[in-house]
Amino acid sequence: MNDQSSLVHGRRVLEIEAQAIAAMIARLDQRFTQAVELLYTCAGKAVVSGMGKSGLIGQKIAGTLASTGTPSFFLHPAEGLHGDLGMVGRKDVLIAISNSGETDEVVKLLPFMRRQNIPVIAMTGRQQSTLAKNSDAVLDVSVAEEACPMGLAPTASTTATLAMGDALAIALLEKRGFKQEDFAQFHPGGSLGRRLLLRVQELMHQGPAIPRVQTTASGRQVIVEMTSKKLGMTTVVDAAGRLAGIVTDGDLRRLLERGVDFAAASAGQLATKNPKTITADALAARAVQIMEQHAITSLVVVDEQQQVVGVIHLHDLLRSGIV
Repeated sequence: MNDQSSLVHGRRVLEIEAQAIAAMIARLDQRFTQAVELLYTCAGKAVVSGMGKSGLIGQKIAGTLASTGTPSFFLHPAEGLHGDLGMVGRKDVLIAISNSGETDEVVKLLPFMRRQNIPVIAMTGRQQSTLAKNSDAVLDVSVAEEACPMGLAPTASTTATLAMGDALAIALLEKRGFKQEDFAQFHPGGSLGRRLLLRVQELMHQGPAIPRVQTTASGRQVIVEMTSKKLGMTTVVDAAGRLAGIVTDGDLRRLLERGVDFAAASAGQLATKNPKTITADALAARAVQIMEQHAITSLVVVDEQQQVVGVIHLHDLLRSGIV
């Protein structure tokens, strides 16, 4: 098989799977709403179960639900039949996944759920299957064809099921009014957690580490302050300590190119007025956005009275893992 043939086959798979997802849009109806309501009003956890490839998809669905505000865990149906059903409580809801709707291990869970009055949401490709007939809400994840040319390997069907799980999770997220701050609580580790949790005040240079000169300071004092604080800039403040502007390395280079004798000028004359600022309680990720938008490497941190309380530099953000 040559490279061109590989491209043809790859594109065919993507087209089939995209069509499978698109076809579900028109089929989404009150059964989806019913499933969302069952999960929304659930006082326990969402228990997701499926065998084989459906089980792998189920694990991802359980993870997505849990990280977006719906307590959830994955139950292997075979393990459930051999003791792990003790993990399921009377206030839980079962999401059972089986493309055929006849997977033996999944179907055998149903009598237990009925005895415990545990609602069942089915994700299946067959609406007349045993699973569908014994469920409280049935989500149709049927596909016209699998992407596998032999129609054997679960491909389009698992993709459709995964997408349906995402649809459930996000519908629930919206219904719960789940906010960015809530999301952060479930993702404290890694760069995602840092972006959602770290505030400017935790990374900024403050106190004596802030490069700062008065508007009346000389150009020489400006250079000394920039050199000693090693941030490539200095804030310029008025007599009341309010931000009047900043002077950066770039500003000094441009002044030199224009032939300005900055050694004889005051900091107030050299300063760039109205620099970009941020507040101490803003997310550090917001600082990154402002820097990227305006192609700058530092921000002055000010309070409500425009008093300088800190400086945050791109290097601080890089070290923290935000960037």
